[in-house]
Amino acid sequence: MKLYDGKRTPNGRRARIFIREKQLPMPEVVDVDIAKKDHLQPAYAKLNPKCRVPTLLLDDGTAIAESVAICRYFEEEHPEPALFGMGAKGKAMVEMWNRRMELGLFLSVSMVFRHTNPFMADLEVPQVRDWGEANKERVAKELRELDAHLATTPYICGEALTIADITAGVAVEFMRLPRLELPPECTHVARWFDGLKARPSWAL
Repeated sequence: MKLYDGKRTPNGRRARIFIREKQLPMPEVVDVDIAKKDHLQPAYAKLNPKCRVPTLLLDDGTAIAESVAICRYFEEEHPEPALFGMGAKGKAMVEMWNRRMELGLFLSVSMVFRHTNPFMADLEVPQVRDWGEANKERVAKELRELDAHLATTPYICGEALTIADITAGVAVEFMRLPRLELPPECTHVARWFDGLKARPSWAL
C-alpha cells in the first residue's frame, strides 16, 4: 500500500492525521512535489486522472483518490475509534458537520490561497484575485459560526474527535499560507485548535 502525497497539501495532511488518529502504521509515502508539478506528470495522471493529491494505492492496484474517500477506506477497515460517528444519528451528524466544514471553511480558505497567491497562477487558471479577496470575509464568517458552535461542545460533534474536527483543523492550519488571521473574538475556536495541535496525530 502506498500513499501518494504532496506532504505540504492540506488534503494530504487530512488523510495522514486521520491514519494517525486510527493508530495505524502509515503506508509507504511517495512524495508528489506540487512545486515541481509532479502531479501533472503522465505516470501520476495515469494513477489519478484528476492529477490531485493524495491518492492511496492498494496492494491489489486499486487507486483511491479524494482525501475523505481515503479516510472512509481506513474507517471501514478499522472501525475503532469511530471517526465518522456511530449509529444512524451519530454518523449523520458527523457527515453534516464535515460537509459544512469542507464546503464552508476549508473551501473558502482554499479559494483565498488559490486565487491570491502568485505561486498558484499557473495551477489555478483563471486566477481571479477579486474572488480570492471576496472569500476572506467568508472565512471570517465561517470561523465566527464555528466559534458559536464550539461554545457549547469540546469537539465539533460532541465529546470525541471526528473527521469534522480534522477537516476544520486542517483548514485553520492552512490559513497561515494566505496569511489569514483568526478573529480575536473566536476564543472557542482558539481553545479547540490548541487542543488539536497538542494531539500526537497533529505533529508534523
